[in-house]
Amino acid sequence: MGRRDRNNRRQGRQKSPWSSSRPEAKPAMRPRFNPETPADIAARESAIRDFKARQVVCPICEKPIEDLASAIADKASGKPAHFDCVLNKLTSAESLAANQRVAYIGQGRFAVLSYENPSDTKHFKIEKVIEWEDKNNPLDWRGEMAELYSKVK
Repeated sequence: MGRRDRNNRRQGRQKSPWSSSRPEAKPAMRPRFNPETPADIAARESAIRDFKARQVVCPICEKPIEDLASAIADKASGKPAHFDCVLNKLTSAESLAANQRVAYIGQGRFAVLSYENPSDTKHFKIEKVIEWEDKNNPLDWRGEMAELYSKVK
C-alpha cells in the first residue's frame, strides 16, 4: 500500500472495504417464536381438559386408564392399555427360566433378559426381542396427546 492510499484513507476520501467509520444498519430481527395469545392458551387448556375427561378403558383388564401418558398400545386392537397389563400378559405368555424376566427396552419393544446372577441386575443378556408396537404405524391417540401437550409449535 502506497503513501497516497494511506493519506487518502486518513482524510476520509477513500474508504477501505475492511473497515467503515459508521456502523451499518442491522436488518430488523424476526421473532423466533410466535407467542400464544390468551385465547390460544384457553383453547389448548380446554382441549386438554376434554381429552382428560374421556373415559378410556384398558382392553386387557377392562378398568379405566387414569394416566394415558404411561399407556401402551394393545397389540390386537391398537387401543391404549395399562403398561402393567401388557407386561403381565407378556410375562405369562413367555416360558421364562428362573434367571429370566421380561422388561421394556424402549420404542414399543420388550425383551426377555437373562441374568448370570439374579441379584445383580446390572449385568444381563438380551435373549429375545419382542416387537410390541409398530413404529411405522403411528397411533392416533398418541399423536393427539402429543399435539395437545407439546410446548413447541
